[in-house]
Amino acid sequence: MNKLILAEKPSVAVRVAMSLGDSRPHTETINGVRYFIVQKGEDTLFITAAAGHLFTLTQTGPSKIPTFDIEWAPSYKVNKGAYFTKKYLDAIESVGQKCSFFINACDYDLEGTVIGTNIIKHIINKNVNSEISGSNVMRMRFSTTTNVDLLNAYENLNSYDSQNFDAGETRHRVDWMWGINLSRALMRALSSRGIHKTLSIGRVQGPALGILSRKEIDIKNFVSKPYWKVVATVRGINFEPKENEIYEKSAAEKAFDNVNSGIAEVKKVERLEKSGRPFPPFDLTSLQVEASRVFRIDPSRTLAIAQSLYEKSYISYPRTSSQKLPQTLNLPRIITSLSRSDDYAERASILVKGSRFRPAEGIKDDEAHPAVYPTGEIPKNLSEEERRIYDLITSRFLACFAEYSKSEYRHVMITIGDSEYSVSGSRTTYRGWLDFYRYYEPKEAQIPDFNVGEKIKPDKIELKSLKTLPPKRYTKASLISLLEDKDLGTKATRAEVIDTLFRRDYINGSSISVTEFGLSVYEALSSYCPDILDEDLTRKLEKDMEKIQKGEASKSEVISEGKEFITMITGKFAKNEADIGNALMKGLKESQNSDIMGQCKSGGNLILRRSKTGKNFIGCSDWPKCTITYSVPQSAKIVSTGKTCKLCNTPIIKVFRKGKRPFEMDLDPNCETKKDWANRKSEQDSTAESKPALQAEAVQVTKRSAAVKPIKKPKTSKPKESKKAAEKKKGR
Repeated sequence: MNKLILAEKPSVAVRVAMSLGDSRPHTETINGVRYFIVQKGEDTLFITAAAGHLFTLTQTGPSKIPTFDIEWAPSYKVNKGAYFTKKYLDAIESVGQKCSFFINACDYDLEGTVIGTNIIKHIINKNVNSEISGSNVMRMRFSTTTNVDLLNAYENLNSYDSQNFDAGETRHRVDWMWGINLSRALMRALSSRGIHKTLSIGRVQGPALGILSRKEIDIKNFVSKPYWKVVATVRGINFEPKENEIYEKSAAEKAFDNVNSGIAEVKKVERLEKSGRPFPPFDLTSLQVEASRVFRIDPSRTLAIAQSLYEKSYISYPRTSSQKLPQTLNLPRIITSLSRSDDYAERASILVKGSRFRPAEGIKDDEAHPAVYPTGEIPKNLSEEERRIYDLITSRFLACFAEYSKSEYRHVMITIGDSEYSVSGSRTTYRGWLDFYRYYEPKEAQIPDFNVGEKIKPDKIELKSLKTLPPKRYTKASLISLLEDKDLGTKATRAEVIDTLFRRDYINGSSISVTEFGLSVYEALSSYCPDILDEDLTRKLEKDMEKIQKGEASKSEVISEGKEFITMITGKFAKNEADIGNALMKGLKESQNSDIMGQCKSGGNLILRRSKTGKNFIGCSDWPKCTITYSVPQSAKIVSTGKTCKLCNTPIIKVFRKGKRPFEMDLDPNCETKKDWANRKSEQDSTAESKPALQAEAVQVTKRSAAVKPIKKPKTSKPKESKKAAEKKKGR
């Protein structure tokens, strides 16, 4: 029998072909698209690959608000940027005509099911919008692309997962209807005021913008309050009172006077041995958060790197919400394989010798895939970013099996006069898993020996004057973690949702702030369409998808409910269109004014912008007539000083970066004031004063890297020279 196996990516198709055949695969091409033919017993397997979504939803009726007339169509017919997918669809269709049995081997999640099923529908019925029975359609389920797992997946095929397809298609349809209709309503409100700008608001975008905007408003409205704290230093350790913050100066001075010349008496000394459990293995969100913390790698980039490692068979499927490592993964085999790697031999060998094959797992689970783990195959020719993410995953995996760490916890309470002061601290007494995971060090505070009843004269007693701080802003990683906690969006789409908010100029900065325009969108929606920002509504739709997967709800019911909601919301938009448009126009003008850095040589305004790749730069408001642009430091707040350089006549900006002193710089990289910058050793200049944009960014990257312990570079990039070849080279 001729069988078609459809992979999601060409790299995975190669792995499938190499794994399943009784002999090496035969390669054919159609219009430059490769496919493979292998013999498997009496069956001939034709293995092809898509290139992501070959079909997309498109509108079939007139452009009205609301519109619900949509159907699947080839992506290349809908989007010019997707024209390259035509050759893949043509090739798959041509090969599929030779087959009578079809296997969807795309990623085992809702998206992979939709991608593969749509293509199979197109092949079988010549109509992607038709239905299939599934009698000659099966599903391959695997979490790694290793030979063993792919062969096992083929030998244990699952039936056609129609409920997963229904859930995935429902999400696509509801998100399309929600995004198109509400975004059009938003743009129509703004265009009614004579301003044309691309806007969007989606099912998860709305609640995400709401979370960020409420935080921004709290920060803007924050008024710092002074407070005082009495601190007693005894044997070099700072003891603090029970009432840590005193908001009345007179009360603080009285507390200080009561203890200023007193003697400390030790009232209580507690010692406790504590065990430290290893961190659980990574799910996607925790991997993105940790990669951001350790390497400052953007969450979207982390997912792309992890996907690449998965396709190369070095790690398991990354789009998972699980922190579980079931024994069916053959964990001893993986750890034993890692013990043969130069980078992990020492750590893995300790686990093998101690038969430590039971992991410390987390509470999160995923029915489709386990936690992210290394497959045991030794990586070759990795990029620097791939090497870092692989090492992060593998180190975390090995640490799960290591012994618990141990620490000694101490708590000491003293009295000075009638006031009680205390201090707590701990020190690590046995490192255990900490030696396996080099990316984390617990905070330690060693407390010297104190004995109950002893009296000690304090080193000093201080009355510290402090101020309350505004709420902390979200980073992209911490926002992704919050969205997961709130069950908003999916593990695979949260980073993209945040990226969209950046692209729409609703938010900016690595420490995320909401622009004036973003706030105007939020305030307009809050006033006239608060349902769009409703977290509970978005959560309910996600739960509906899960019900469809389990057969507890139907696709038609959920879509119908979505249509009713969108009809109601767009009606509110139409009723309040003028007011919404005025609010958006006001916010847009305020946002543009705050982003003006000075005047361009062409006469236009130099405005802080964000590129499609997420990089900040300064460009002219008269673009494309004027193409002048200037680089600026990334991950920094840029503000105008209102000054211009006397030599080059370009505006001078001020750069604020976390943990660094702010500095001023003019925008012209060729200005005479910068002629000696190239000779400075920027890595050693902790202030980074008067650095050019790119050099300032380099300083930041260099110092971040130095904060992480060096990782051995894999020795797999260059094959080892044989002894015989080495002797010949030396002329022996």
